[in-house]
Amino acid sequence: MALTAGMRIGPYEVTSQLGEGGMGVVFRARDTKLKRDVAIKILPDHFADDAERLARFHREAQVLAALDYVSYCTPVNEVC
Repeated sequence: MALTAGMRIGPYEVTSQLGEGGMGVVFRARDTKLKRDVAIKILPDHFADDAERLARFHREAQVLAALDYVSYCTPVNEVC
């Protein structure tokens, strides 16, 4: 999925691309409901049929959700 600045995904408005790697592309976005910046990771379409890659992504989301430290951002994990 190609995202550009100004596109919306639910309550999130994409502002820029932060990085790209083997597991997908990460974008900076603005949560328009909670008025805060977030990062959104978009997986390549072909990962939708790869159970191992999806399991890895879900494990990553669980690890991020477990972070609880004042210097880190608060993870918001919506895995769709």
